[in-house]
Amino acid sequence: MISRDTLFSGPGGDTVQMQQTSTHLEDKGVEIDILLTSDKIEYDKYDLLHFFNIIRVSAILPHLNRTNKPFVLSPIFVDYSEYDQLLRNDIIGKLTRIFGRDGSEYFKTLARRVKNGESINSFSYVLKGQRKSMEKVLNKAKVILPNSNSEYQRLTKAYNFKTDFIIVPNGVDLPTSELSNKEIKKGVLCVGRIESYKNQLNIIKALKGTGINLTIVGKAAPNHIEYYESCKTEAGTNVRFIDHIPHHELVKLYQSHKVHVSASWFETTGLCNLEAALEDCVLVITKKGDTKDYFKNDVLYCDPNDIESIRNQIEIALKSEPSENLKKRIKEEYTWEKAATETLNGYHKALNINE
Repeated sequence: MISRDTLFSGPGGDTVQMQQTSTHLEDKGVEIDILLTSDKIEYDKYDLLHFFNIIRVSAILPHLNRTNKPFVLSPIFVDYSEYDQLLRNDIIGKLTRIFGRDGSEYFKTLARRVKNGESINSFSYVLKGQRKSMEKVLNKAKVILPNSNSEYQRLTKAYNFKTDFIIVPNGVDLPTSELSNKEIKKGVLCVGRIESYKNQLNIIKALKGTGINLTIVGKAAPNHIEYYESCKTEAGTNVRFIDHIPHHELVKLYQSHKVHVSASWFETTGLCNLEAALEDCVLVITKKGDTKDYFKNDVLYCDPNDIESIRNQIEIALKSEPSENLKKRIKEEYTWEKAATETLNGYHKALNINE
């Protein structure tokens, strides 16, 4: 399994997805190494390569030039172009309005090279650009493993490819015990990497002056330190910040909070939403992305660009009960065991193994 260089220094949902999927695949007898795109890889040791994050395609291309090993791809195809066009006043915002999503991602890749020293080890990427590079990877993959049908449809609408796919749902580990005292649940929780795309600042603004307590859990993304400082400046005494914490501590926070809010500008799923629902949180979720494939009509949806929408939905959620239908569906359909099973089916398909 191969992913972005900041997989562990800037952990996100893809970090959890890789770690949990690999653990459950190993239980099924698959031998797995998790590596970063800049690592020197002994390709001959492996039967199959599994890449993550199609948006970081510049980091995938060099490997395809070094080996003909078959590979599968978990695209995790996020699309923040709406935010970039509407609200970014910097150079990326201007470039997005001129060149669109793929042009913007191309310049972001070059910017990460300049700002963070992230390597671009593919001259072909510089020549091809983002779109043609993505189409090359999508067409060369043996199997694509999107997290939802919605994600796959977005990919096929945006790019030209005809690769086989198997939907691999994101998941959770089922709790070993149920929460015994639901009366203790109160306040609002927001879990996720702190960055403008996750929209914590608008959540803080939405709850300012309401007296509603808000707990924000997550590390600032490397390129969003100023945004994190803006969040802290805007926050009143009703807001507390907690850095990235061990998962068992996070579970305790889910268990003690009434509402979990994820007002992101885009989510393929939002693993924290699945985890929070399993711990009887009422969910307020962005309507942008693939969320409706997972959460259907069992949550409250908000507009990330509308502070009043965020506030109103949170206030309704605080007076609501968690969805038992959603909790039941998560237990049946959205577990890491299920994700590992479907991933293994993808591996077999890629290698023409009939099992």
